[in-house]
Amino acid sequence: MSDDERAIRKLVETWLAASAAGDTAQVMSLMADDVVFLVAGQKPFGKEQFAAQSRDMKNVRMEGRSDIREIEIAGSWAWCRADLAVTATMPDGKTVRRAGPTLSIFRKGPDGTWRLARDANLLTAVQP
Repeated sequence: MSDDERAIRKLVETWLAASAAGDTAQVMSLMADDVVFLVAGQKPFGKEQFAAQSRDMKNVRMEGRSDIREIEIAGSWAWCRADLAVTATMPDGKTVRRAGPTLSIFRKGPDGTWRLARDANLLTAVQP
């Protein structure tokens, strides 16, 4: 496994841990300023809308698991295909589970740090 692949796997791991800890600042640091998210049923959105949605969910406990299926690196660009499962526990205790495939594109900055540049997630509700 290359250093770049290890760095991307670490980014995914850090994202999930920061999300579980409610550390939005850490999550935001893992994405490029021009990041674009593609989510079913919504128009594509960027970093500002992601931050706003995160603020709206500050009392929601998030837990996630990513099973990375493949990572391909092409110079300063890389893509990662994974199966993602997320559980959100609302303040009232209600739990929402979503799971499905994701395709993420990462860009390596001039500082050598990989950041999320594009993310398409096809998560759907999981029935209990």
